[in-house]
Parts: sequence; C-alpha cells; structure tokens
Amino acid sequence: MTSTATPPPTPAGAPPVPPGGRGSEHEPPVWLRRLRGFGYLPAAPAADVRTRLVPPYAQPSAQLWAALGIPEAGRRICMRIMAWAGPLLVALVAGALRFTHLGSPKAVIFDETYYAKDAWATIRQGYEASWPKDVDKSILLDPDAVPLPADPGYVVHPPVGKWVIGLGEWMFGFDPFGWRFMTALLGTLSVLMLCRIGRRLLRSTFLGCLAGALLAVDGLHLVMSRTALLDLVLMFFVLAAFGALLIDRDRARARLAAALPVDEEGRTRPDAVVAETLRLGWRPYRLLAGVCLGLAFGTKWNGLVVLAFFGVLTVLWDAAARRTAGAGAPYAAMLRRDALPGFLSTVPVAVAVYLASWTGWILSPDDGRGGYFRDWAAKNDQHSALSFLPEWLRSLWHYETEVYKFHVGLTSGHTYQSNPWSWLVLGRPVSYFYESPSPGSDGCPATEAGKCAREVLALGTPLLWWTGCFALVYVLWRWFFRRDWRAGAIACALGAGLLPWFNYQERTIFYFYAVVFVPYLCLAVAMMIGALLGPSGSSERRRTLGAIGAGVLVLLIIWNFIYFWPIYTGQTLPMDSWRGRMWLDTWI
Repeated sequence: MTSTATPPPTPAGAPPVPPGGRGSEHEPPVWLRRLRGFGYLPAAPAADVRTRLVPPYAQPSAQLWAALGIPEAGRRICMRIMAWAGPLLVALVAGALRFTHLGSPKAVIFDETYYAKDAWATIRQGYEASWPKDVDKSILLDPDAVPLPADPGYVVHPPVGKWVIGLGEWMFGFDPFGWRFMTALLGTLSVLMLCRIGRRLLRSTFLGCLAGALLAVDGLHLVMSRTALLDLVLMFFVLAAFGALLIDRDRARARLAAALPVDEEGRTRPDAVVAETLRLGWRPYRLLAGVCLGLAFGTKWNGLVVLAFFGVLTVLWDAAARRTAGAGAPYAAMLRRDALPGFLSTVPVAVAVYLASWTGWILSPDDGRGGYFRDWAAKNDQHSALSFLPEWLRSLWHYETEVYKFHVGLTSGHTYQSNPWSWLVLGRPVSYFYESPSPGSDGCPATEAGKCAREVLALGTPLLWWTGCFALVYVLWRWFFRRDWRAGAIACALGAGLLPWFNYQERTIFYFYAVVFVPYLCLAVAMMIGALLGPSGSSERRRTLGAIGAGVLVLLIIWNFIYFWPIYTGQTLPMDSWRGRMWLDTWI
C-alpha cells in the first residue's frame, strides 16, 4: 500500500532516497523479497503483548448471537458450555461407531493372535507366555478351558500396550469383546482429546470439534479402535502428551504475560529483564507429558522418537515465548531458565515410567520360571564389568539388545507390507480379516449366484487422506512462509509419526503404523478448512462461498466413510459390492 504522507526531508550528505521512500540499506535482502512472492509475511507485532502471548478464542459473530436470541450476559456461559458440550457430543458419536458390534467378527484377526494372548498372560502373571500355535480356535470356543502356558514367551515390544489390552480382558473376559474393549475406549477418548486439543491449538471450538469429527470418521482409526493391536494405544499416549504440552505452553505464556509491565493505557508491554530472568516455576503438565511419553515408549519403541521431536518443539516454544515477551537473547534465556527443568520433567520421567512398566517381568523369578531372559544375568553375566548393577537390569538390557537386533533385521516379505512413501495416498492397506460366505450363510443373500465377501480392511477414509495430502502442503507453507507456530506444531507431530520410518525402508513395515499421526492429519485438514472459511472480517460473499466449499468437502468425507463402513466392520457384501469398494488394485 502506498502512503500519502509527505516523506521527511533527506539529511544533508545522506544518499538520495529511491522511489518507494526507503533507502537500499533498509530494504530486506533479495532472498527475503523473493519469499514474499510465495506468501511470506514479516512479523507484525500486536500492540498488546498479552494478545500475542495468550491469543483469545474465536467468538461467534454478533449476528449469530442475535439470531439465536442469546443476550450478551449469557454468551460467555454459553461459550463455556459449548467448549465441552461440542467435544462430548462428537466423542459420543465416535464411541457409538467403535463399540457397535465390537465383538464381531468373532475371530482372532491379524496380529490379535499375538497381543490378545500376550495381554492375557501379562495381566495374570506379569509377563508373556509361549502359546501353542493352534490355540486360537480353542480360545474362541471356551477360553476357560485353555490353561495358561508355563513357559515364558519371547516378545519384541514393551509391556504397556499389553497391560492396557489385558485390562479389558480382566473386566470382560478372554474373548474378542474383552480384548478389544480398551482399544475402543482409548479410540473414543482420543476423539474427545483431539476436539479439545484442536480447540486450544486453533483457538476455535468449531475447528476443534471438526478435527475430532474427522478423526471419528477415519477408517484406519476406526479399525484400529476395534482391534487389539498396540498402535492405537501408542497413538493415544502420544496424543495425550501433545495435549499436555499445549496446556503447558499456554500456562507458561500466561505467567510471562502476567509478569510484564502494563502502561498507562492498560496495554501489556515487553520487558527484556522480565523475559530473560523470570522463572516459570512448577509445570505439572510438562511432567504429565513425560509420563505419557514414557507410556508411549513402553508401548512401542518409536515412542522414543516422538519424545525427541516433542523435546525440540518445546524448546522452540519456550524461546519464542521469551522473545515475544521482549528477551533480547531468547535462546540464551531459555537455556538458562527452561532447558534443564524441561529435560528433567520429560526424559528421566519417561525412562522411569518405561522401566516401571516392566515391573511384572522384573518381579518374576530369575531361576528360569520367570519372564523370558529374566535369568540371563544369573547364568551368563556374573563376572562382567557391569556386575555391580542389579541382575534384573543387566538381564533387561540384554533382552533389549536382542529385541533391537530383531527389529532392524526384520526384512522377511509379507503380503501386506508397504513403504512409508505410499502411506499418505493409501497405497497398500492391510486386510485384517477375510471370509467368503456361501449364498444363504453368514449374511450372504441366498439369491447370490456366487460367494460373498466379508472383510476388515485397515484403510483410512480415502477422501479424508487425499484431502490431508493437500492440507499437509498447506500446513508446511503456512509454517514456513507465514511463521504460524500452530502449523509448525502439527507438522512436527505428524513428522514424528511418519519420518522415522523412512530410515527403515528395507524393513518389513505396514501402513497401519500410520494411525499414530492420523490425529495431526485431521488437525491439518481442520486448519485448511478454517482458511477456506475465511478470516474474521471477510465479506459476506467470501464467507458464504467458503462455508459452501467447506460444507461440501466435509459431507463428502462423511459419505465416503459411510460407503466404506461395511469393509471397516466386517459386514458381508455381495462380491460386486465388495469389488466396487476396491478403488485401487493394491487394496486387494
């Protein structure tokens, strides 16, 4: 925009001012001017630092309040109610989808053959057992008649996920409903958490509920919520840690804002002394994040990678908060005041929680009658340089090294293995269960000329995931060119779930590992839809067109989920209907 104000006179001896009003020594560098062509905007500090440290939540327009007939005095109460009522309603719908016919199919599907039995042994004796290969049918017929094996089992994942699955078996029995109950519960709670996380992150109850609703209708999340595998448990604890860190960020910034000086007009002003020296005190939500990350690490080892990603994220958040508050050297201030407490409340806590998750194995006998490798130190490591350490710790370390060798060396082929490059575009989903009922049996119409198909396919809702590819590009653009910390947080969490797998492309890996980053894909789509709706202050025409476009997109995603519902839940379909849902050849 060209200013109409008269420029100040050029001082004597100063170089002439070129057209545009600013000398070349004040112009941004060439690379920065080029970035502006892609949408890069320089920072424009708000007048009130409090607004930048603690942004307000979006409010419905005055016209909407008037149309609803809600007086001004009741609007704040209404907003507080909706902040929880909306997420609870979305979670209720998600729970109905996940718990409906949870025990169907009545079968041990895919890797439930490992985790359901490992969970049953863990909950009953503290460590996994070695089960006979043909025991699944006997368990389905009469689980009470199946004895718990005496020999320990060699397993390659830590015990937290099996403790969680076993809790459902302890409450409801050793059957499909029992071993799927806890994953269905955590899947439902993760939808509720994402609604609240999205609300806090995007400062909008509507966009937060939208993100949760998208997660509720994602096919991969639904299938994983209805299957006794570890990855849904891992996703839950990672999401809980992300939410705890968000709350910690808001509280820390609120403390900074409260300590800053206020001028005579009531505006909060930056102050270098406060920003660089203020101690933020006790931060319980960061400690909670450490516990959740330890539980994630104790479910699957890739939780440790998430810990590293989130650690970097919180370091950047603390430095950014102090810079906004007026620190001249924000990273130095962060290192002096925040780095050590932040490290101690996450990394050691996570490691301690991880070790505590092995309590059942540690307390088992070390004479060969306990957990696998529990007696290793007593038999093989009596005279090593580390003999001063407890035997259980040396045995556990040996166990972990053997498990690591297994993981990095797992290259045997599998029908449903896939490369992480294909995950976002749904290149190769995983079939958990498949039957071909004959006409007149198991729901197959007697009028069918041939057999029907009944399948549980771990496949994300296609339109949601393909939209998510565009949303990811938008988030990366928003983070890099607009310096939007919200986009950076989404990209970091999504990258923590996806990027590490590119280092193991020769390993046997599967698409369903992607459930860990599905919540952040939904957040990215919700953020993109928020941009589609238009910023506050947009014209009525802009808002109307944006609302129509966003509404059509969301309805198409919901329709797509409904269309694929039968192959998410193992319903019997005529063969032609099943083939009609195999949009890509690689889905078969």
